[in-house]
Amino acid sequence: MTGPEWLAPESLEEALALKAGWGEDATVVAGGTFVGLLLNQRLLAPAALLSLRDVPGLGAIGVEGGQLRLGALVTHRAVERSAVVRDGWPALAGTFRLVASPRVRNQATVGGVLADADHASDPPSTFTALGASCVVRSVRGERVVPVSELITGFYATSLAPDELVVEVRVPGGPHRAVYRKFRSRSHEDRPCVGVAACRRDGELRVVVGAVAERPQWFPELCDPAAAPAEIARAYAAAIDPISDVSGSSAYRKRVIEVEVRRALEALS
Repeated sequence: MTGPEWLAPESLEEALALKAGWGEDATVVAGGTFVGLLLNQRLLAPAALLSLRDVPGLGAIGVEGGQLRLGALVTHRAVERSAVVRDGWPALAGTFRLVASPRVRNQATVGGVLADADHASDPPSTFTALGASCVVRSVRGERVVPVSELITGFYATSLAPDELVVEVRVPGGPHRAVYRKFRSRSHEDRPCVGVAACRRDGELRVVVGAVAERPQWFPELCDPAAAPAEIARAYAAAIDPISDVSGSSAYRKRVIEVEVRRALEALS
């Protein structure tokens, strides 16, 4: 048996052309941490692997127009350690610091963690709470997709077969945000429940991750004037959590209520 064809474009234009030609038959590889697991477990058998490692211009961190701009190939470790991120978006730096181990964070990328749409990843919840968007490109052009609309289900996104995530943009300005990660199994870094919350310009966003097919956000329940306990009860009632080795659905409901309350109390 032969393995998948290895595609290594040296420019974004070449990468987009290859993605357009191969479509869903080509699996994109950025850091490779998640794709590697799927390949090793034989859960993925693509015809081709499209590596972005040699594509220039996707590894920058900067601020433009008050927005944080993270290239798709920026690593988790780079976000965690960036002075720019720590100063202006400390909750985001803190979220990435909680992902797995330094070895994984040195490889895993910002674009990859969003495009993989792993329900138990930490960053998507914080990105959603902060109102972040993805810049998506194809040979047909460019569009901006809110992170809240990118992930549509378990390992599923709203990306077209020929599209690549090239950048993530996070609004700046005064805000307060927090991410709480609850682990129920001491030997595993993946959350049983993850809660991100952000207050900005009178708006409150509460996002719960690792409990369903996509980060759970209910704008109608996020009354900035409501008591933390009230919002926490409402979120626990609104979410129908999954059951897995990290916890049953009933257990997760109890944890959701506690962690949402604690996250909101931390913003007070």
